[in-house]
Amino acid sequence: MAETERSEQRRLRPAPLLFEPAEAASDPEHFFDLESMEDPRELLARSTELALAFRAATDRAVEFQAVAAAQLADPRRFDRLTAADVAERAEWTEDYAKKMIEFGRDLLRGGGRPGED
Repeated sequence: MAETERSEQRRLRPAPLLFEPAEAASDPEHFFDLESMEDPRELLARSTELALAFRAATDRAVEFQAVAAAQLADPRRFDRLTAADVAERAEWTEDYAKKMIEFGRDLLRGGGRPGED
């Protein structure tokens, strides 16, 4: 397989995010063992995989935030929250909360939970 094909495959399949042991996470110089890599090619490849994985994790987490916001603001709930209440809980602005609630409603209308394709 050519290098560009391997690189493209890697982009389509982000590296899994694994939790670091508490001792390693408490060391500010330690980050997923990247600091111990000597080969710059290996360092670039692994750090790129991690960056892609973090982006994918961020996207999924935001989708789950939106679904939760939409569920909390659902007018059918007796204990529903206003957009201002959701914003306060999530530390968002009220305008952003309104957008996230609508995004979550769109996700829910589209077939359920985020990440389900």
